[in-house]
Amino acid sequence: MPLSDASPPQAEHSSRSTLLQTLVGLGVLVLALGLAFGAASVSSEAGYGGVGPNFLPWVVSAVLGICGVLCVVQARSGGFRHLEEASGDPRGHWPGFVWVSAGLLLNALLITTLGFILSCALCFVLAVRGFKSAEGRVDRRLGGWLQDLLIGVAVAAPVYWMFTQFLAINLPGLTNTGWL
Repeated sequence: MPLSDASPPQAEHSSRSTLLQTLVGLGVLVLALGLAFGAASVSSEAGYGGVGPNFLPWVVSAVLGICGVLCVVQARSGGFRHLEEASGDPRGHWPGFVWVSAGLLLNALLITTLGFILSCALCFVLAVRGFKSAEGRVDRRLGGWLQDLLIGVAVAAPVYWMFTQFLAINLPGLTNTGWL
């Protein structure tokens, strides 16, 4: 193979980096379009202060769209300049990803059955398991699981009470009292 056909490793890394950076910008644009699509389905009837409930989603969608365009322009005109070398592992920690994903999916699945507090506490426990496993600090003791559960309840309960009792926003509860 002639030397002229071989691309230097730096150029290959640069073109791959440019492609990935462009894909990030396009992903932000797709997210902005999805949010705009959702905002279009929200009522635009003006409420308090003369703005409707779809005002903020439209603002966020517009700002995300601008950021996405700027990311694509930046990537296509030479890439993200002065970008520091990434720290951490070169590959993702799949067991940790599975723990965190399971927590999020179970939270979405069980929130109407277990209520906000318990489903969020479960999500917290599983997410902590994932983050600890990524750090190499796997704790299989029952006490560790119980401690994480109690911390999850201690975080979720005040959030639930603030939304239901003070802001009058209905969240799924375990009981109809508004306190669990």
